[in-house]
Amino acid sequence: MSFRKFAVLAVASCFAWAGTTAAFAQVSLKWAHVYEVESAYHEAAVWAADEIARLTDGRVEIKVFPASTLGKEVEINEGLAIGSVDIIYTGPSFVERYYGPIAISDYPFIMRGWDHWLSYRSSDLFEELSQGYNDATGNQVLGLVYYGQRHVTSNKPILKPEDMEGLKIRVPNSPLMLMFPNAVGANPTPMAFSEVYLALQQGVVDAQENPLPTIQFKRFYEVQSNINLTGHILNSLLVIASNDAIERVGDDEAILREVLEAASMRVSNEIYQSEQDLVAWFREQGITVNEVDRKPFQDAVRPLLTGDGVPYTLEQFNRLGEL
Repeated sequence: MSFRKFAVLAVASCFAWAGTTAAFAQVSLKWAHVYEVESAYHEAAVWAADEIARLTDGRVEIKVFPASTLGKEVEINEGLAIGSVDIIYTGPSFVERYYGPIAISDYPFIMRGWDHWLSYRSSDLFEELSQGYNDATGNQVLGLVYYGQRHVTSNKPILKPEDMEGLKIRVPNSPLMLMFPNAVGANPTPMAFSEVYLALQQGVVDAQENPLPTIQFKRFYEVQSNINLTGHILNSLLVIASNDAIERVGDDEAILREVLEAASMRVSNEIYQSEQDLVAWFREQGITVNEVDRKPFQDAVRPLLTGDGVPYTLEQFNRLGEL
């Protein structure tokens, strides 16, 4: 064999080897969140990871890190920018510090219920707000997840705003979460999600607020005797990925987007259904579940929703109300 022919064959072999390597190259992404392994949110993320691996023939691997193992919510939001995480679940209230208007849906008593939430997630308004967040951060919103209506738990009945005066209530560490407790004279205490159970158990705080499914899977009912159905916020979660992560996925981006959207609706339907069932379940556990007239609470908050300091415009507020 001539040297020239050998050289040609060697080069061809190198190209063949490189092509094989590329075909089996794997993109590995980290999906971080603050929820327990037993939660529906984690289960949906694991389902999505399995589906994406299957549909991409293993080219895209997603490793899911639950229960704040890669950081608390503020930290995983920051992690998108520095590449320590690639995908996160996070509340709009935490995203507010990067692009305020996208938090509008999490403000007290703005969302009217499940049907209104469904209209919002498919609306031009949500699409515009998601684009605004992308322009501000370089991260992309790939799903909106129903988190549920937030209710106050305590060791006494809370039936009217006056019952919350001076109440030391844990809230997430985000500005919008202060509006409701401040409006009714409570004492809001920001605290990381992972610290709440022990704080309630030890009396560091008197109360907390979360949707019924969260109260169940975090076992807050073990250390609080009353669930008061204030429904003061209809909460969502955003599924967000960094631009860098999406670029690394390459030709499999469409699969990533499709599966994450499917996972978002899958867990949303599950959470909504569990809300319908849990009042009876809590009562079976011996917990006092109090029906609440929400109008006095709404009246206390209403002036603040269009006052100074909210991050959205009056036009955005009106558009959401008209959906």
